[in-house]
Amino acid sequence: MRGLRRTFPSGASAVVFGAAHGTTSTRIAGMRTGWLRVVTLGLMATLVSGCTVLNSVMTSSGSPAPPAGPYEPIRRGGGLLFVAGQLGTRDDGTLVAGGVQPETRRALEKIKALVESEGSTMDRVVKCTVFLADIAEWDAMNVEYAKFFPGRKPARTAVGGIGIPRMGRVEIECIAAVE
Repeated sequence: MRGLRRTFPSGASAVVFGAAHGTTSTRIAGMRTGWLRVVTLGLMATLVSGCTVLNSVMTSSGSPAPPAGPYEPIRRGGGLLFVAGQLGTRDDGTLVAGGVQPETRRALEKIKALVESEGSTMDRVVKCTVFLADIAEWDAMNVEYAKFFPGRKPARTAVGGIGIPRMGRVEIECIAAVE
């Protein structure tokens, strides 16, 4: 099957194929994906080419907070801040007690500190992804989540039934606009 190759500014490329019934699929590095994933990958490839690592990550106590793994807690790409998934952990890495609500509150406090450390605010968060260990905790998570977005809410995806690092109940990542 022939396809149209699309090369992004970062150097990444994809091949888009026409499929039956007017749908479109894509093959990237041998992986078949849907058209929405192509748009997302294209956006990410374009943004990543201009990403910079930000070095002002701080804990709530004001000391540097190293990531728990081989990643950066926050990156800037274009006019956006990409905040890596945050758990409901204390500065020492241990989970806060009490389950999904305290963990949601703590994860969002950490996101707020990261976003504000780079000159943005929670009202400029445009997208969040929430990972829940149990989707049945959706309502309890929403109680705390809503407190951090009293005005216009960001777009959001929530995924349940997955393993959260450190046996947590929730992990939240977000994208925020920055000037």
